Amino acid sequence: MSGTASNQRIIPLEQGWNEEIKEKAIDKLEAMLNGGMKSGQASMFGPREYVQIYTTCYDMCTQRSPYNWSRDLYERHGETIERYLTTTVLPALRDKTGQGGTILLVELNHRWSNHQIMNKWLKKFFTYLDRYYVKHHSLPTLSQAGLRCFKTNVYDEMKQDTTGAIIGLINEEREGKIIDKSLVKSIVELYESMGMGSLDSYNADLEEPLLNSTREYYAKKREDWINDSTPDYLIKAEEALNEERNRVADYLNTSSESKLLKVVEEEILEKVEMVLLEKESSGCRALLENDKSEDLQRMFRLFQRLENGLNPMASILQNFISSMGDDIINRRQARLDGGEKDKNDDPRFVKALIALHEKYLGVVRQDFSGHSLFQKALKDAFVEIVNKNVGQYTNAELMSTFCDRILKSGGEKLSEAEVEESLDRIVQLFSYLTDKDMFAEIYRNQLAKRLLNQRSTSDDAEKLMIAKLKMQCGTQFTSKMEGMLADLAVGSEQRTEFEQRMRNVDTKLDFSVQVLTTGFWPTYKSPEVALTPEMSKCMDVFKEWHDKKHQKRKLTWMFSQGNGTVRGTFGKKSYDFQVSTLQAIALNAMSGGVTLNFEDLSRTLSLEESILKPVMHSLSCGKYRVVTKSPAGNKINTTDSFTANHKFSCNMRKIRIPMASLDTTLNTKRVEEDRSIAIEAAIVRIMKARKTLPHQQLLSEVLAQLAFFNPNPRVVKKRIEALIDREYLERSADNTHVYNYLA
Repeated sequence: MSGTASNQRIIPLEQGWNEEIKEKAIDKLEAMLNGGMKSGQASMFGPREYVQIYTTCYDMCTQRSPYNWSRDLYERHGETIERYLTTTVLPALRDKTGQGGTILLVELNHRWSNHQIMNKWLKKFFTYLDRYYVKHHSLPTLSQAGLRCFKTNVYDEMKQDTTGAIIGLINEEREGKIIDKSLVKSIVELYESMGMGSLDSYNADLEEPLLNSTREYYAKKREDWINDSTPDYLIKAEEALNEERNRVADYLNTSSESKLLKVVEEEILEKVEMVLLEKESSGCRALLENDKSEDLQRMFRLFQRLENGLNPMASILQNFISSMGDDIINRRQARLDGGEKDKNDDPRFVKALIALHEKYLGVVRQDFSGHSLFQKALKDAFVEIVNKNVGQYTNAELMSTFCDRILKSGGEKLSEAEVEESLDRIVQLFSYLTDKDMFAEIYRNQLAKRLLNQRSTSDDAEKLMIAKLKMQCGTQFTSKMEGMLADLAVGSEQRTEFEQRMRNVDTKLDFSVQVLTTGFWPTYKSPEVALTPEMSKCMDVFKEWHDKKHQKRKLTWMFSQGNGTVRGTFGKKSYDFQVSTLQAIALNAMSGGVTLNFEDLSRTLSLEESILKPVMHSLSCGKYRVVTKSPAGNKINTTDSFTANHKFSCNMRKIRIPMASLDTTLNTKRVEEDRSIAIEAAIVRIMKARKTLPHQQLLSEVLAQLAFFNPNPRVVKKRIEALIDREYLERSADNTHVYNYLA
C-alpha cells in the first residue's frame, strides 16, 4: 500500500525544480564546469544520482494535468543554459578579447567544451521531454535548443573577434611560425556546429573572410615574388599551393579546398601568367632552349590548373619548334647557295628534322604529359616545317630517298632494330606531309628499282615499311606496293618452273624472266631494241611457255628494266660486268674490238638517240670506262665513235656499272591525273549521298575527305565543271551556286 501512495504523490513545480533538479543537478553541474572535476572522479554523476534526477523529471512530466510540468521544464531548460552563458561564459570571453588571438581561442574552446558537456547532461536528465513533449509539439530537441542558445548568446557576439584571431594564426603559419593546429581545428568544428547540420555559418562567418584575407595576402606575395626568375617564382607558387592544401587537411573543412586554391591560383598564377611565360631569360621559350625539363614540368602542372592556362604555353611551344625547323631549312638553303649540288638525297637535312621531331615529341610526352594541346602544337609546327620545300626537290622526295638509303643494300649500314626505328621516325614525319600522294608515287618508283635490281636489304624491312604506311593512310594507299611484293613472291615460283623448261633448251645464256602486273608497277619507257639471236630465242621459248599457262594475259617486254651479267676479257684478265639489258646489248655489239660510230650503233641496236646516249655515257664516261670514246670527253655527241677499252683494268672481278634511269622518279603528270580522279570520286560520293548542295559546302566537304593531298579549290571547281559536262551533276535552275546529283 505504501508503494501505491508513493506513486500517486504529486510533485509541485517549484519544489521539484528547486529541491531536486536545480540543487542536485544544475548547481552541481555548473560548479564542476567552473571548478573542474575532483581527481580520481570517473564521471560527474554516479548512476544512483543520475537515476534519481531522471526519475524526478520523469515524474514531473507524467503527472496528470494541471500538474504536468513538461512545458515549464522545457522552458526552464532553455533559461538555465541562457543564464549560464550570459552570466558566466560571455564575461569570461569578453575579458580575454584583446589579449591576443590564441588566448581568446583557448578560452572559447574551453567554454565550448563545457557547453557541450552541459548540453549532454541536461539532455540525459530531461530525456523524457525529448521523447514525448518535444515530438508531440514539434519543438527543437534539447540538443538543438542548447546549440541555438549558444549561437544566439555567445557565437553571434564573439564570431568577428574569433574569425580575426583564426585568420591571424593562419597568416602567422604562412609566414613560417608554428601554431596550435588542434586548437584552430576545434574552433573550426565549433563554426561547423553553428550551422545546425549545414555549413552556412562556417561559410559565411569564417570561409568568406578567410578567402578575402588570402586574396590580399597572396596579392602582396605576388608583388614580392614577380622580380624573381620564372622557375624560382613557380617553385614558390607550387609550395604555396601545397601548403594551402595541407592547411585545409589539417584544420579547415574539406569543402574549402577548391575555393581556397582557386583564390591562390588567381592571385599568383592567372594574373601574371603571360608575364611569367614571356620573361626573356627565364620564360617558357628560354626553358625550352635550355632543356629545363623539371622547370617545364612544374610550369605545365601549375598552369594546367587554370582554365585555358595551357593555351599560351602550347602557342609558345609551336612557335619555338617552328623557328627551330626554320633554322634547319635555312641551313640547307645556305648549303645550296654555297654551291653544294642540289640532289634528291640529303640525309643530313632529313636526319636533322627527325632529331628535332624526336626531341620535342619526347618533351611533349615527358614534360607536358602528352597533353592534346601540346600534341596539336607539335603537329601544327611540323606540318608547317615539313611542307616548306627548299631547292629543286620537295621534302616528300628527300624523305622517300632517305627511306631508299635505309632499305637498299649499299645504303645506310644499320641493324634490324635501327632500321625499324629509322622507319618509325620517317613515317612520323611523313604523317605531316600534305602531299602524301606525291611521296607514294616517288616511294613506289624507288621500291620498284630496289625490287627489280635486287638491291633490297630485306623483304621483311620492305613489308614493315609498307605496313607502317598502311597503318597511317589505309589500304588504298599501299595496295599497289603490296601488289609489287606479291608479284615477286608469285614470280619466284614461276621462275623455278620455267628453269625446268630451260634445261631442255640449247643456249649459252642463263635466262630468267620476272612477270609484273601492269597496274601495280610504275609505267616505264619501253624502247624497241635489236636483241642478240640468243636473247630472241630464249624470249620466244618463254612466250610460248607463258601463253600456254596464261592464255588471256598479254606480255609486254620492258628491256629498260632488265639486267644481266656480261663476261669481258681484257688482255689476260676477265671480268663480270653487272649491267642493264640495254648496256649488255651495246657491249655485245662492240665485242671483238670493233669500232662503231654513234650512228652505226643507233642503227645496229635500233635505239633512239635519247635512249642510246645515257647507255653509252655509262659505259664510256662513268667510273668504269670499259668503252673508249673518241674524241674523249664527258658528253656523248652523235659524231662520237666507240670501241672496247683495251687498257681497261680493275682490282675487282665483279663490277657493277650503273646507268642513269630513263624514267624520272616522279611522274608529276600521273600524280595530277590520280588527283583529278580522287577529287571527282569524292564529289560523286558526297553528291550521291546529299543529292543537293551549295558550292561552298560541297567544296569544304571535298577538302575534308581528301587525306592524301591538299587540293587547290580551283582544281576542285574544274572537276565539278567536268562532271557537269559528263552529266553526273547539274546546276540548280533556281540558283547557279547549287548543284543537283543526276542519278
